[in-house]
Amino acid sequence: MDIDLVELTDEQRAFAEAIRDLCRREAGTRARRDELTGHGRHGHNQELYEKLARLGWLGAGGMADACVFLEETAYGLLPIGGYTTSLIVAGAVERFGGDAQRALIAEGMRRGRTYAISMSEPDAGSDVAALACRATPDGDGWVIDGQKTWCSNAHFADAILLVARTDGAPGDHDGLTMFLVPADAPGLRISGIDTMGGREVNDLWFTGCRVPADAVVGTPGAAWKQLMAGLNVERLILGAVMLGIARRAFDDVLGYVRERRQFGRPIGSFQALRHRIADLAVEIECTRLLVHRTARLVDADPARVLPRQASMVKLKATEVARRVALDGMQMMGGYGYATEFDMERHVRAALVSTVYGGTSEIQRDIIGRTYGL
Repeated sequence: MDIDLVELTDEQRAFAEAIRDLCRREAGTRARRDELTGHGRHGHNQELYEKLARLGWLGAGGMADACVFLEETAYGLLPIGGYTTSLIVAGAVERFGGDAQRALIAEGMRRGRTYAISMSEPDAGSDVAALACRATPDGDGWVIDGQKTWCSNAHFADAILLVARTDGAPGDHDGLTMFLVPADAPGLRISGIDTMGGREVNDLWFTGCRVPADAVVGTPGAAWKQLMAGLNVERLILGAVMLGIARRAFDDVLGYVRERRQFGRPIGSFQALRHRIADLAVEIECTRLLVHRTARLVDADPARVLPRQASMVKLKATEVARRVALDGMQMMGGYGYATEFDMERHVRAALVSTVYGGTSEIQRDIIGRTYGL
């Protein structure tokens, strides 16, 4: 699908074209993507990621530019999965970190370093207030004990933005603090979780993990408010990525139904499939306009929290990506299920997107509350 219906600037259009050209050169064939990802087992290729860093493309511009980058690299199936969590961490540190922390992360992004963010625990997912992993003051630093889970990209990250409890009891929103913890810190063990998508997420085990006082990001005890301030960015990032996946799944199935012939003609010429394709195209265009409009709103006032719009982006983009991928698999029949084709990978990527970063049910609840319900 082209991007002419989105009101991008001339610079953003040129940026999108440059990204598409790079994706074609670096990951334009299935054989090349298999080489970069270990046949789909790994979603991040560090060598390729550092090449993008040298081009100056990581962290450049505002959210509108970032969404163009995220959408186009997702569409091009470029294996740089570490960028999404790194961008979330960089945003949090830029808003709340000290000068030294901001300089460290900014330089890391320029050099192609990767970062992860860890909130979820075995008994605390959507209910962030239930976090129990605790950081205790100890001399001139902190000692962290507890378990985290579902931490994306921690297995190759340079550092992890950890949300831990420093005061109060599980159930309190107050008393949560952000820490920037090196991934190789003594007392931290990272253990992978096998998923449908390969090695993506991890358990983190903190046992007497000591960090210095300057590991605190922002104000001790204020992590809840800091997290809320970053939701615009996090949900926009996820929305832009899944918009790219939806576009790619659409183009893959469109190419298939144009060429696949049954009963003497292309299957896309049958009304049942033609109407299905039309419905998917409309949904993708609506999603695209929502994503890019919200990104412009964020750039216009970065301090403004947009719970309704951000949750709409996350809900719409992930649900549309799931619909496009599942419908694409159905229209491709057995070929959509075969690992020889990309559609089954689109399905796996889209299914989990409605869960992480706040489930679709949570996003609907947030949207409803913004209307006073």
